[in-house]
Amino acid sequence: MLDVRKSLREARANGFAIGAFNTNNLEVTKAICRAAAKFDRPILIQTTPSAIEYAGLNSIFDIVRDEIESSKIKAAIHLDHAKDFKIIKEAVEAGYKSIMFDGSRYSFDENVAMTVEVVQFAHENGVCVEAEVGVIAREEGGYLSGQSILSAPEQVKKFIELTGVDSIAVSVGNEHGAPKGEKINLPLLQKIADIIEIPLVMHGASGLSSGDIREAISIGVSKFNIDTKIKHAFASEIEGSKAEDYRDALKEGMEEVEKVVAHYIKIFNNL
Repeated sequence: MLDVRKSLREARANGFAIGAFNTNNLEVTKAICRAAAKFDRPILIQTTPSAIEYAGLNSIFDIVRDEIESSKIKAAIHLDHAKDFKIIKEAVEAGYKSIMFDGSRYSFDENVAMTVEVVQFAHENGVCVEAEVGVIAREEGGYLSGQSILSAPEQVKKFIELTGVDSIAVSVGNEHGAPKGEKINLPLLQKIADIIEIPLVMHGASGLSSGDIREAISIGVSKFNIDTKIKHAFASEIEGSKAEDYRDALKEGMEEVEKVVAHYIKIFNNL
């Protein structure tokens, strides 16, 4: 499995980014791995708590691990948007080596306190930790649940110093769900990158232009999350399929996911 902490630092130091692609099932996982196998570049395959609820923790972990190993790609499994310690503990015990704790909707002090607990547990088990400062209004899936709060540079720096996280996700105009008009506040992102050393993470990247993504990479973003574009590609192709055998319809969906993932790997790696 990929050394996530090391790979993220290498990405920031060398001006590329790691694509983190979300999955919920065997078919999407296979498609992600097939796309990654075309390039000698590291990726992450992510599962959210809702994906784990849908597929089962051990089942989805085994699927992703087996597909990574059989395809011989440079990849690791990442837990995305975990909001309580219970699911983090279960994921680490199952074998996850990279996790994201999302305490962004708590107060700064509460977010710090909970993240410190997560970091201590994760690092004791050799697990890389991502956290988040600032609030992205749209939750996983694109559901609007409040107002965005842009990340404040000095607050991000203080959070990192207090918690010891390995990477940090920020809110700089990015949104889950690929809403129209999604645009990164590049000057704000630059201010954050100028005063921190750890890798930056961009959630909600499906709605961003390739130009904004490349600009963000040059500033210091080392990981981009792609979920919405994968879901839309898979579902729309299956819905429009004329196949009589559902397996053939699923294959058509997989082919579209493979195209989406390959497209982003090229952008993230300047290929």
